[in-house]
Amino acid sequence: MTMKTTLTIAAALSTALLFGAAAQAQGNVEKCYGVAKAGKNDCQTATSSCAGTSKKDAEASAWLGVPKGTCEKIVGGKLTAAKS
Repeated sequence: MTMKTTLTIAAALSTALLFGAAAQAQGNVEKCYGVAKAGKNDCQTATSSCAGTSKKDAEASAWLGVPKGTCEKIVGGKLTAAKS
């Protein structure tokens, strides 16, 4: 992964997290699969039963709540979980 790609991902996730609380309060949140760092997922995945329990970075079934319209702008972000 290049430094530019890493910085782009970091900036997108920082922005999503910064505005996530405000968006969630307004109900403008979508699940974004495949972008959570290991142990930083928001909720249950296909392989773990609780938030913060994903085992690897960018796990396809782990998700983060992000403001609507943001997920598909994040590298690797998907609106649906990958099929097991």
